[in-house]
Amino acid sequence: MSQRTAPGWLQPATEYGPLALFFVVYLSQGLMPATAALLAATVVGLVLSWFFLRRLPWLAVVAAAGVGIFGGLTLWLQDDSFIKMKPTIVNAIFAVVLLGGLAVNKLPLQKVLGKSITVDEAGWRALSLRWGLFFILLAALNEAVWRTQSEEFWVTFKVFGLIGLTVLFSVSQLPLIRRHWTGD
Repeated sequence: MSQRTAPGWLQPATEYGPLALFFVVYLSQGLMPATAALLAATVVGLVLSWFFLRRLPWLAVVAAAGVGIFGGLTLWLQDDSFIKMKPTIVNAIFAVVLLGGLAVNKLPLQKVLGKSITVDEAGWRALSLRWGLFFILLAALNEAVWRTQSEEFWVTFKVFGLIGLTVLFSVSQLPLIRRHWTGD
């Protein structure tokens, strides 16, 4: 069976749509309804991915599992600490996978991004190390913010701060990617 192509709006809508909805619902109704909206929008994103691609992207499944587990616990137990811990735990898992992969001479980042980025092995190793350390930083930042700041500040940090830092970090990796580029 041939792989289907998705409409251009699908990836941004399924990646950022649930977070945008979370933020809008939070502003109007609070954290519990926002968490329910995040769960529902994440499921819709998976359904849309399956409908258009006939497969589920690996990162979308991991993100959905995190939202499902931590969002579900938040709603079931009516305890907002679970949804606040989600970025910490998910980022820590990503760090362990990347840094652990390096320790056993595996490059999981290459498996995930290998079709988008073509760099030599030294480039993949450097990117894996940098991203692993960056995920530790994000986990630590999230932990510090949700434990010391207001809920409103944490929500704003989660929606805008984590994404902004990730975009900035991604852009900062372009010189490394250019140095190790092997593609056309």
